[in-house]
Amino acid sequence: MSMCANKMQGIRACCCSDTFSAEFTRRHNNANALCLGGRVVGAGLACQIVDAFLNAAFEGGRHQQRIDKMMALENH
Repeated sequence: MSMCANKMQGIRACCCSDTFSAEFTRRHNNANALCLGGRVVGAGLACQIVDAFLNAAFEGGRHQQRIDKMMALENH
């Protein structure tokens, strides 16, 4: 799911199965789409992961350079 989503312009999707990954992919990679495996993540954990993802904010700074490089790949 995330592999297909990342083919779309402007999308930075992540596949997460824990709250740490969900929070830090948002903080460091400015992820804007969250994918969850239905056979991997139960309903309770899924809610926690979504909360962690939505409540985290992109930190910018040194991480912005990486985002700029990733987004530049769309133009090739």
